[in-house]
Amino acid sequence: MSVTVILAALDEAANIGPVVRGCLPHVDEVLVVDDGSTDDTAAIAARAGARVISLSRNRGKGVAVRRGAIEASGDVLVFMDADGQDDPEDLPVLLLALERADMVIGSRFMGRFEADAITPLHAWGNKALTRLVNVLFGAHLTDTQAGFRAIGRERFLSADVAATGYDVEVDLVTSILRAGGRIIEVPVTRRARTSGRSHLRTVRDGSRIALRIGWRRLRA
Repeated sequence: MSVTVILAALDEAANIGPVVRGCLPHVDEVLVVDDGSTDDTAAIAARAGARVISLSRNRGKGVAVRRGAIEASGDVLVFMDADGQDDPEDLPVLLLALERADMVIGSRFMGRFEADAITPLHAWGNKALTRLVNVLFGAHLTDTQAGFRAIGRERFLSADVAATGYDVEVDLVTSILRAGGRIIEVPVTRRARTSGRSHLRTVRDGSRIALRIGWRRLRA
């Protein structure tokens, strides 16, 4: 089956090239959705070998992810962060595990964090949100917020995913759990960001993710 890696990117000119080049040996297509960047993200991604879709303005990670899924040519979609913190060498592990699941998550907490790859606050927040999902949905996951994941394209498009921001990861997880789907986690390496800054806002986005989890449970 053909595989497309989707990278939702916002102002990642310093990081996007190596990410694209690292993915290409493992997959059939790398699709970068440039979410309204003000730098050269789109041009650098294209030179590195990616197909690029440029949004006219910043719409949010969830919007970019869904647009990428619609436009992708692959039968299987792999979502990765565009900042270089996910290791493309872990791609084969996710793809192999997908034979046994509806979705595979690359779990950072089952794997390894390199030095400075996550702050203590973000580690605590991720664990707290994962525990909330496990309690409310009867799951046994370790990293519901990981952006590194593989899923069949048709399975993604049939999921009830409406989030526009960083809550898109948990929106997809809870949608699959509600439908009785199987999610497998595999250990991956999380690297430190070498350039730029994260666009995640800890309190704002963390609260939004928690609200999304609660909203999903009420709909169950």
